[in-house]
Amino acid sequence: MARTFLPALILMAGLVSGYAHAAGTDPAWAQLNDEQRQVLSPLAGEWDTLRPWQREKMLDIARDYPKMNSEQQERVQKRLDDWSRRTPFERENARKRYQKFKTLPPEKKAELRKKWHEYQGLPETQRETLRQEQPELGGVDEIDN
Repeated sequence: MARTFLPALILMAGLVSGYAHAAGTDPAWAQLNDEQRQVLSPLAGEWDTLRPWQREKMLDIARDYPKMNSEQQERVQKRLDDWSRRTPFERENARKRYQKFKTLPPEKKAELRKKWHEYQGLPETQRETLRQEQPELGGVDEIDN
């Protein structure tokens, strides 16, 4: 079962999709307001090295953050923290898997989401075993639509 789904495909759906860079939206960390710095704090150490489109996407997240309910805010913080801990290699692999997922037909996406939810229902010990068997999945513990 675990070998047929790709649990890391959509991990960073909101974080890895590329956006066109709008002129003038490339602020340094020091130029962010307090609210933006608080939301994006897991990225503080690397903010000034992010690509413009990545910064733009993160600013979009910070802008929408106050409108989110507490569960959504918690998920954003978990994802940002997870992303900040990944190596550049792991991030690039996640981007590639996400791009591949985006090209799948809707029925295949639905099948993978179903399998992901089945995986989420497994006891943690079983999930850990599966992660060890498939290290290329990066130990991902959350996938969203």
